[in-house]
Amino acid sequence: MRLSEARQLVQVKLPPLSGTARALQGCRCVGDFREVARRRLPRAVFDYIDGGSETEISLEANEAAWRSWRFLPQALRDVSAPDLSVEVLGRRIAAPLGLAPTGYTRMFHPVGEPEVARAAKGAGLPYALSTVGSTSVEALAATGHGDLWFQLYMLKDRSRARRLVERAAECGYRVLELSVDTAVAGHRVRDARNGLTIPPSLSLATVADIARHPRYWTAMLASPVLEFANLVPVEGPGAAEVPWLGAAREHGSTVADIGAAFDPALDWSDLELLRRWWKGPLLLKGPIGPQDAARAVDAGVDGLHLSNHGGRQLDRTVATAALVRPVREAVGDGVTLVVDSGLRHGADIAVALALGADMCMVGRPYLYGLAAAGGAGVRGVLSVLVDELRRTMQLLGVVTTAELRARAGRLLVPGNGTAAVGDVTDPGVPL
Repeated sequence: MRLSEARQLVQVKLPPLSGTARALQGCRCVGDFREVARRRLPRAVFDYIDGGSETEISLEANEAAWRSWRFLPQALRDVSAPDLSVEVLGRRIAAPLGLAPTGYTRMFHPVGEPEVARAAKGAGLPYALSTVGSTSVEALAATGHGDLWFQLYMLKDRSRARRLVERAAECGYRVLELSVDTAVAGHRVRDARNGLTIPPSLSLATVADIARHPRYWTAMLASPVLEFANLVPVEGPGAAEVPWLGAAREHGSTVADIGAAFDPALDWSDLELLRRWWKGPLLLKGPIGPQDAARAVDAGVDGLHLSNHGGRQLDRTVATAALVRPVREAVGDGVTLVVDSGLRHGADIAVALALGADMCMVGRPYLYGLAAAGGAGVRGVLSVLVDELRRTMQLLGVVTTAELRARAGRLLVPGNGTAAVGDVTDPGVPL
């Protein structure tokens, strides 16, 4: 080989000048974004994203359940132009993916929920704001995203809860979700050990951590105070402040403090009440089994959001991957089925749709991206997940999301994929 030819084989690329670009340069999967976030965040803050409740059995089982399925591709099919779009609750979205509600988002990066909403808008995907978000209903609506959802924790103060629902409606939020798995706060051992408060408080351990993460603390100190933006006093009904909120501003609050505002007496009559308050699409969100799912549909919900809170509430809860098919069978095809918890790859989304879900939502993945590089990190995570789903569909030999469900009987094999291939059945859809 000539020297001139050898030189062509060796290409030296200088690293990007932008710190954000450098952070994202090596990110090729959700795990890469997670590693960047781990390096950039104080331990207590990263553990809040990354951890689960109790012994974290559900946390681990969620991911394992999606990975337990194996694919049996169809051969010799034209997959040059796959269509990832799907209709959910009367709106066509670019891919069967949404951004789940998460609390205290500005604790992970000062740009917080507005940049998440802009990333979701750019990708053509819905985004749900949490009751305990760090941006108000009104401020998020100002981003111009036309497919915002609002997730409600039913408060003990019903007048305040109703006012939150009314504010969401007034601001054009399209979908309301009622979470039903927070009768009490889950015991998150990592947070308890780390002494995490929201906003992060200055302890001896925190002061020591500043030296290791100066960029994080500088950004936090230069940003507006972190608070529960939807629980601060507002004009009109329900204007009284949540009892613990004033103390939280001075000393910080724990997950248990926040959970004290939620109503453990929540029951089916409250769902009927909420159905009267909210005229748009209504979802019930939680680890919902087939019987409760059918009852919820009878009570007037438009869909179910299957979620065990990412393993952050009741530990040892059934993985949501195991709920999709029996819930779909219980409620039929006309009810919207959303699923989250443990989804880390576009192939997981393909499995969920094949099992019967209409769309998936992710929380931790986009928070890793946000912590890694703000809005650019969220866009990066969404791009990775959508690219993974597209490639999975093409390699499976399907060109639409509807095909994933229609052909599930011949595309999905349970277990390790070695013993059940002979049992795969074609559901009768012609090639």
